[in-house]
Amino acid sequence: MNNREFRDAMGKFATGITVITIRDEEQIHGMTVNAFMSVSLEPKLIAISLGNKTRIYQKLTTHSWFGISVLTKKQKSLAKVFARQQDLSEPIDFACIEEVPVLPNSMVMFACKADYTVEAGDHKIVIAEVRDFQINEQENNPILYYSGSYSTLIDS
Repeated sequence: MNNREFRDAMGKFATGITVITIRDEEQIHGMTVNAFMSVSLEPKLIAISLGNKTRIYQKLTTHSWFGISVLTKKQKSLAKVFARQQDLSEPIDFACIEEVPVLPNSMVMFACKADYTVEAGDHKIVIAEVRDFQINEQENNPILYYSGSYSTLIDS
C-alpha cells in the first residue's frame, strides 16, 4: 500500500472542517484542519493532529493558546484560503474569545490552551483544554471534507 492509496482510503471518512488560529505578536496565523475531535468532558479536552513541519505546529511550541473555528457551508472559501488552495481576495475579519482569534460566523468557536503533545509518525497530536466556546445558533449547515472534496449535508 502506498501513501496515496492510504490517503484515499482515509478520505472515505467524512469529517467536519475547522480552521486553527493562533496569534504570534500582532500577526494571526491559521490552517485548515479536519483532524479534530472531542477527548474528554471532565476536563473539557479536544485533540487536533498537525504535521510536524507545519507553521501552526511551530507556533504552538511557543504560544499555547489557540482558536478553533468549526466552519459552515458559507465559509468554504475560508477553508480553501487556510488550506492554501485559494488566494486571499479580501482581508479576513477575526473575532476573539478569551483574547484568542477565531473566525466569526462559524458554527462553533473554541478558545483552547495546549496541554501536551503526543508524537505520531510525521504528525503531532495536540491535546488541549477548552477554556471557552461560543455556539452560533444561526448556522446549522457545516462544510464537510469527503474523498478529497468539500461537501455539505443533504437532508434525506
